[in-house]
Amino acid sequence: IHRTEDSQGIPKLKEDARAGGKIAGNARKQLEKKLGKSVVSQKRFIEKTENDLTLPEIEK
Repeated sequence: IHRTEDSQGIPKLKEDARAGGKIAGNARKQLEKKLGKSVVSQKRFIEKTENDLTLPEIEK
């Protein structure tokens, strides 16, 4: 969303993040409805590794 709309500034970036989260949440709910069960569980939890703590460099 940010890249498509070329969002600038914290308020707009927060709005984009909320919109993306809402889209992801709706997709999860639709999937759960179709499957008839939750896709989120402690059984599927993945522990963070040391590599997960650092953001990768993005080429410009």
